[in-house]
Formats: sequence, structure tokens, C-alpha cells
Amino acid sequence: MADRDPHVPAQADGAAADPGAWRIYRGTARPRGKEPVSRELPPPPPWRRFTGAPLISDPPPGDEDEFTRRLGPPDGPVVRKASEQELDLVNAALFLRRPLIVAGPPGIGKSSLAHCISRELSLGRVLRWSITSRSTLKEGLYAYDAIGRVQEAATRGALRGSEAGAAGDPAPDPDGLNNLGDYVQLGPLGTALLPRKTPRVLLVDEFDKSDTDLAGDLLSVFEEGEFRIPELARVRSRLPDAEVHTDDPDGTAVIHHGAVRCAAFPVVVITSNGERTLPPALLRRCLYLDLPAPDAGQLAAMLAAQLSQDDEGRTAMIRDFLSHARTGGSLAADQLLNSEFLRTTPAGPDEGSMSTLLHALWRRLDEVGTG
Repeated sequence: MADRDPHVPAQADGAAADPGAWRIYRGTARPRGKEPVSRELPPPPPWRRFTGAPLISDPPPGDEDEFTRRLGPPDGPVVRKASEQELDLVNAALFLRRPLIVAGPPGIGKSSLAHCISRELSLGRVLRWSITSRSTLKEGLYAYDAIGRVQEAATRGALRGSEAGAAGDPAPDPDGLNNLGDYVQLGPLGTALLPRKTPRVLLVDEFDKSDTDLAGDLLSVFEEGEFRIPELARVRSRLPDAEVHTDDPDGTAVIHHGAVRCAAFPVVVITSNGERTLPPALLRRCLYLDLPAPDAGQLAAMLAAQLSQDDEGRTAMIRDFLSHARTGGSLAADQLLNSEFLRTTPAGPDEGSMSTLLHALWRRLDEVGTG
């Protein structure tokens, strides 16, 4: 009898099970239920376990951001049909607790993948860190408003001085430590690393724009799953717990001894347009997914999720768009969405005007601004 493939899950009777049964994420962008993924996600590998931090409360599973709502209604059509490779790499990143680098040309849905994961697995609002050439690790972790604190201290001192009648009464908080946390704001990465039972989804968008040092600076955080806030750590003996602001709207969290250590490593999606080579040290600690341009079925699913009307004209529009992309190159799916919206709008342009508009709407991205 042939030996069973050790990579295929086995049922109790020894028969091969569905090879796709291990997939927690299935690429539908439809919520699987009210319970978050922590109910299904197996324990992390021993080298990716982070312990010792008291858990804080998770955000409501139904709390979505505006970008996720643009995917369409949760019970609507499938937003995008994921390839087998995409499903396997997303699930491998979930199992291994490793960041996922998603590469490909602009406008093919790299950023939306993070929102699809968050919605399907009920992981709440996506934490978005938009990278620029000036982005630093500290910006992603936290910000400290030293000037605001100095101004507040000056105001407090002036008020104490005007209350001369209360001379001799000890100030309840002479150093202003009790409200020190009011001047600390966690960034998207810092918020993602808060100790929660359920991981958050962090989108590190357009990493190609970053300074070359940022990739190296991220390595220790990705490996250790923790960071310190020196402004809080240096006063930990007098202020062991400080409530700070998070990247969530009106969100707060209590920081113990000025240190943040995750309990469940966040689901990190790093997008790249492939404009520069990423350092091997970063690639070694991440999984890498190269997304191809969407095919006709994926484009049709995207349009169906956003626009209700569907007719033969849509099929022709998709066919012409793909033909133009093959000859012209460097087109984004958003360009097709824009043109289809204009075509199906009752008060939109007529057929003759639409034909002229397509030349402008489907202009190659690398030609825009070149004259």
C-alpha cells in the first residue's frame, strides 16, 4: 500500500481529509459568525508565543472602518475571488503568526485583502499605517505630546498660584503624573501590539515609500512582539499604570510599567508595489504573496459588490478593459469601477461620450502627469 502523504490532513480512520479543511480564512469577506477567529486559530508555534501580559478587552467584532464597509454589505456578493495560492499564504500567515507581504501593481486589491481578512474573521476595525518617506518606527508605535504637557503644567501652576488662600495645602499631584497618559497616543502598530486574546489586523500600506532604515527597525518589534514607552517607564515606580489613547476612535488602554507586549501577534499585511527590493532580513521574517492582475471573474465580482445593475454591457466593458490592459498595461481595477459607474448612471454620459471618456479613464498609470 502506498504511503500516505504526511502533508495532507488525515481523518480518524486514516483516510485523507479535505486538503483545504485547514483554511480558517476562505477569501469570501463574509463574516463567519459572531465569534472571532481566536475560537478556531490553533496555538502559535513555540517561537511565536508571547506571554506574561494581562489581557485587555477586545473591540466589538462588528466594529468596522470605512474602508471595510466599502467592500459592500457583509451578506452581499463575494467581493473578490481569491486564488489557491492566496488562500494558502494568508492561512499560513495566520498559523505561523508572521507578517504577510503582499506585492503587485497598484490598484489590484492589495490593501483590500487586509479588510477582507478582518471582516471574514470578525477581527474588528483594521488598523492602518500609511507609510511615507518620513515614517519612523516610533511614529507607528506611539507619540508623546511633550509641549502639550508643559503647557498644561504651566496652566496648573498658575491656577495654584492664584489660590493663595489655600497656601499650605499639599498639591494632590505636584508632578502632573496622574494624567501623564493623556499625552501618550499609541500609533497603529502600537495599538496592534496591545495584549488581546484576539489578534487585530494591521495594514502597513505602501511600504515601498519608507526610508531604508524602517525595515531594519521593524525587525525587533516583529520578533519580540513588544516595545517600551520611555516617558512612562521612567516613572513606573510612582505611576505603575497609565491609561493612554489608542489608534481606535475614543479608544484607551492601560499600560503597565511603560511596556506593551502582545498576547496574540497581530495579523500584519504589508503592501508593496515592487518599486524597490526589500531587505532579506525582513523577507526572512515574513511570508510573501505576489498578486497577479485580476481576471474577468474577479473584476465582475468587484463590480457586483459595488454596483447593482448587471447587463451585457458590463461583460463587454470588462472584456474591453482587459484587452486595453494587455496592450496598454498598468491599469487599476478602480479605473474600471469608475467607468462602469458612469455607464450605468441614469444621468450619466451617452454611448458616444462614454467612448471618448474611456480614453481618459483608462489612461495608463505610468503616463498620468507625463503630458
